[in-house]
This record gives sequence, structure tokens and C-alpha cells, in this order.
Amino acid sequence: MISAPLSRRGFLAGLGGVGAAALLGACATGSDDSSGTAASSTLTLQSSLSDPDPKAALTKVVEGYTKNKTTLNTIAIETFRAQLPTYLNSGNPPDVLTWYAGSVARDYASKGFLLDVSDLWAGDGPCANFSPALKELSTADGKQIFIPTNYYWWGVFYRKSAFQEWGVEVPATWDEFIAVCKTIKGKGVPPLSMGTGSTPWVASGWFDYLNLRVNGAEFHRDLLAGKHSFDGPEVKAVMEHYRQLVEYIDPKGRSYSWQDAVTPLASKKAGMYLIGAFITSAVPQDSVDDLDFFRVPIIDPSVPVAEEAPTDGYFASAKSRNVAGAKDLLAYLASAPAQQQFIELAKSSNLPTSPTVDTSKFSPLVQKGITLLNESKAITQFFNRDSSDELQTTADTALTKFLDAPGDVGKILTEWQASAKKVLGS
Repeated sequence: MISAPLSRRGFLAGLGGVGAAALLGACATGSDDSSGTAASSTLTLQSSLSDPDPKAALTKVVEGYTKNKTTLNTIAIETFRAQLPTYLNSGNPPDVLTWYAGSVARDYASKGFLLDVSDLWAGDGPCANFSPALKELSTADGKQIFIPTNYYWWGVFYRKSAFQEWGVEVPATWDEFIAVCKTIKGKGVPPLSMGTGSTPWVASGWFDYLNLRVNGAEFHRDLLAGKHSFDGPEVKAVMEHYRQLVEYIDPKGRSYSWQDAVTPLASKKAGMYLIGAFITSAVPQDSVDDLDFFRVPIIDPSVPVAEEAPTDGYFASAKSRNVAGAKDLLAYLASAPAQQQFIELAKSSNLPTSPTVDTSKFSPLVQKGITLLNESKAITQFFNRDSSDELQTTADTALTKFLDAPGDVGKILTEWQASAKKVLGS
């Protein structure tokens, strides 16, 4: 089940901007009150924010919440992703969990795992003045089941001084992009960094964008909803463009995490990196001002320009033993002061979902990100967010196989479609 198509104006209306990814253990244990009414009952917040700065930021935010004692468990993202259904389906689940808006949240809601938090979106609730697009992303079967607190853009990031040293300029078209890759490779530098070792989902970034550029946002959403085949001619056209990139991707990236792949970019040992704006949390502070980005170049000018703008936040377990406490914690996390504090401490290019947070002092890079989305004709989330975590696993398998053996693309797409069909049940 995918989110309805969003216009750029509808998505951005009422938004202050863009937020960082819930990127990335401890035991999953819920609140200790079985009555569901005790305000003093300990709450459990299960977090996938395991990178140092976002982890420290959320820790500080939670420390500021004093109404209910709260235990923060931080889990590496791949473990969190794999265990999330178990967390939610356990007899004593965490009360509140970090994750993603859109189809992935709806998928868990359809299984009865998520708490109805519609009252937080009504009246004078903390989400009542969030944009209609955010409300739509947070709704399943007419009920709100998610609390979005940030969103962010994707782009091809590079160091401005490196481009100057290599004598290349920002490309606007696909042919110009390939030419830039050739020039950088001629300097003895891998043109593209990509960390697909412990974070194989990074490979979906290029797949999503190439599909958006070749076939458009509507086709992309429909593909992820099972309305098209992964071994069809449209996807084969996408993979032909992806195949053009393989020779320019740093081969060491197959053993890197997404964070590891930032290092060669920052040290000018790689040219560019297609990644979310959360990259700024992993770039050395003395290099952040030298960081810039451009949109994935246009391939077919007749295809409306779409961009990825994943939206992150929290949901609560339907089995929480302290429903009132879980909702109160969600209300706190959604508040403008909590969002502002998290953004400042996380050192990422986050923008808040609360329209009452002042974004005027945000960096030029972030302001450019806002402009990027303003100029887009359509907004998508990310592969798993527009489909499901289960379908993301099929993409991880297929695309990493492709990176290792691009000549086997036909066989890989056939296998991908078979795996996707099992997940989609069609």
C-alpha cells in the first residue's frame, strides 16, 4: 500500500523544511504498568538513531522529558529493521519507536500493530497545525498512526573545492554527468562513492532516482505497489542507465557502510555521493562548508522532475501498557522546542515538521535543499517507504547482486520479480 501522489505544493505547505533520516542493541521491553493508566509508569522508546550525533541529540531530548520515566534503547538500523515486526508483535513491546511515515507505517498499521494517535492531530494537539500532506502520510484507514518530526532531501553531494581542482562543473543532463564521471576517473579518483556493505539500501537511491528520471513518479509508485514488473522493459531501461554508472563506483564501497563511504568523499578520494542530507552528520565539521549538492541529472526532459523527501518520526505500539504515557511522550517529541533541540544537537541538515520552528538561520545548504523541493513537480519517499521493509529486502538482494555482476542483469531482474511477487502476494 503506497501513499497517494503528492504535489510539491501540497507536500511543502505548512512545512518549515527538511529532516534527517532515522538512520540507523538493546532488549525490547515495554512499560512496566499493566493497567495502562499509571502516569508514573516507565516508558520505553526504541530508537534506530545509532549514529553518534543523532543518538546524543535524542538522548538529550529524552532527558528533558520529565512527566514519565523513559528508557531509551538505541539499536543499529539493520538490526532494528529486521526486528521491528518482533518488537511490535511481542507481548510487552516498546511504547514508542522511531521509524518512517508513509506506506511502511501503514503496512504495520494494517497488521494492527500501531496505536491510533488521531487525537494528537485534532483540536489543539501538537500535530494539529502540521501540513495536510504530512497528515496524509501519517494516516491509515482514516486514522492517524504516525507522528512526523523531520524530513530531508536527497542529492548528489560533492566538495566544491574538489570540483575546482579537477576542473569540472555541476552537470545538468545525464550526458554531462557521465562526462564529469569520466573526467574525475581520469584523475585517478573514483567518481562515485557508495556504501552498500552493511547498509545495502543505499543502492536503492540510484534505482529510485533513475526510475524517477526515466519513467516518472507515477510509474515508480505503481511499480512499488506491484502494478508493474521488475523484469519489465521499463525497469530494464532503468538498469541500462544504472549499468553505465558501475565502472565509476568505488569498488571498496561494497564493504563500506553509508557512513564509511563519506570518508573518501570528504578526503577528496571520491568525487560524488548520492545520499540523503543526513550526510552532513558524518562529514568532518571543517569540511561541511565546502559541501554542496546537485539534483540527479535529467535524462528525459519530458518526464516531470521528482525528488525524494523521506519523512521520519515516531509511532506507538497498539499493545503499549501505558497508552496515555505513550501519547504524552509523542506529543513532547512533536513539539517545536523538542524538534529544534534535536536538529541543533544532531548536526544534520534536518528541517522540522512543526511550522512554528524558525528556519531562517538554517545553513545555505539547507536553504538550497528547500529550493530543490520547491522546484520539484512530485515528491516520493524512498524505496521501502513507498513500499515496505519486506520489499526493500528484495531490492537489497537484487541491486547488490547487480553491482557485483552487472552482466547478469536479466537473470537478476527475473529473480527480483519472483521475490517481489511473494512479498506483494500477487
